Amino acid sequence: MKRFKIGGVPEHFNLPWRLCIEENVFKDLGIELHWSDMTGGTGQMIKGLESKSLDIAVLLTEGITQAILKGTQAKIIDIYVNSPLQWGIHIPVDSNVADVKGLHSANFAVSRMGSGSHLMAYVLGKKFNFAMENISFNVIGDVYGGIWALENHVSDAFLWEKYTTQPFVDKGSCKFLGQIDTPWPCFVVAGRNDVVEKYGGEIHEMLNRVQQRAKKLKDDTHSVQEIAWRYHLQEPSVEQWLKETEWKYSEAPYKEKLASVVAFLLATELITETEQSNWAQKLF
Repeated sequence: MKRFKIGGVPEHFNLPWRLCIEENVFKDLGIELHWSDMTGGTGQMIKGLESKSLDIAVLLTEGITQAILKGTQAKIIDIYVNSPLQWGIHIPVDSNVADVKGLHSANFAVSRMGSGSHLMAYVLGKKFNFAMENISFNVIGDVYGGIWALENHVSDAFLWEKYTTQPFVDKGSCKFLGQIDTPWPCFVVAGRNDVVEKYGGEIHEMLNRVQQRAKKLKDDTHSVQEIAWRYHLQEPSVEQWLKETEWKYSEAPYKEKLASVVAFLLATELITETEQSNWAQKLF
């Protein structure tokens, strides 16, 4: 029996993984998968891969791409979610900021440096021509830390997946200012180099099962109710999210889709020219 330790955010995107584990769909492959919820997001999972507390992770494309190009010993195995992630831009409820341009010198709460909440601030800055030297960051650990930072005026803004934060907006913990989408497929599956080298075939077969389960979840008319129940979300929000979300359902070619991520990281000086060189060989 092969045992893999896998991490991912405790959010609706990862329900196909949880269902596969609950339904024992890997048993005939001789695979036992141990799932860990990573509330700290991509930054926490990168640390997990580096420390070998994780074998595999389901994490944000931009975060793991930067980490690998900066030396993390891991490989991207496949895209997990093809559609963009819709990041909500959140501010304190009593903030006088009227639109996104008002965040040009804001302090952003981020789960970790190198996390999606950190890197997406650069995507936001690029879109609105912010001088990034005027932007500062406050590391807060996870979504609960981000909401706390807004409630206590420790930070001016916080970026997180908008459906996950909708309950906090609904109860008045923060205000939704707008959204910004990732300009690339949002989630990938990555594994430590030694794990991928030794078990690449088994991991790809495992991913194939997860992709099939994601397609079944997408097509099932009862999925809205199950997702809403499991993740404490409102059914209309889940219904809209499910329409917008496309997992990767097959082993179609994907590597060229990462070129725009690398170009963005280089343009925003989040990686160097040296780190960017031979990027495909490093990533895959």
